[in-house]
Amino acid sequence: MKIFKILLLGMLLWPVTSISQGIPDNENDYLITLNTDYGEIMMVLYDETPIHKMNFVDLARAGVYDHVSFHRVIDHFMIQTGEPETRNKPADYDASIIQKTLPAEIRPNIKNTYGAVGAARRDNPQKSSNGSQFYIIESPKGAPHLDGDYTVFGRVVSGLRVVHKIASVETDKNDRPKKAIRMTVKVSTVKRSQIEKYYSYEY
Repeated sequence: MKIFKILLLGMLLWPVTSISQGIPDNENDYLITLNTDYGEIMMVLYDETPIHKMNFVDLARAGVYDHVSFHRVIDHFMIQTGEPETRNKPADYDASIIQKTLPAEIRPNIKNTYGAVGAARRDNPQKSSNGSQFYIIESPKGAPHLDGDYTVFGRVVSGLRVVHKIASVETDKNDRPKKAIRMTVKVSTVKRSQIEKYYSYEY
């Protein structure tokens, strides 16, 4: 993880109220844990994409991602989740926290490699991201055809076997799992120097 550098222009375009806690300091960072029906997936988010990073943290802390399902699954490609409308329990958060779109933060050095976490989006000239939905690349070969078009803002550090399990479930013609797979999300603050102990390189 590189030291966070303030992107002044990007911050001016982003509502200040959305970044409630701020990026952790140089000694600390966030560790994200997706608790799914198939096990845990642990992720880190990049300082180089601060808008997406803090948007995700704010949504997770508010409970937006709890009880939503993986609504699009394509084996040998990716799994997608984060759509609030797939939630199976009444929302207990203020829906206004969910932005309609986020400005693109596409970085040429951050690719759609195996385990990459990226923001979903609809086709648009600005390549702006969906305000809550995200995907995880499941293919060990990555998804280079997405590079330059989608914001990649994190990566899986543990739980790739869980990603594969989710990707392999039976789906309908719309790539939606026939049996809902749900999750809850936990945000932990950990020492940057300690993050590597959570890494697992299972394939």
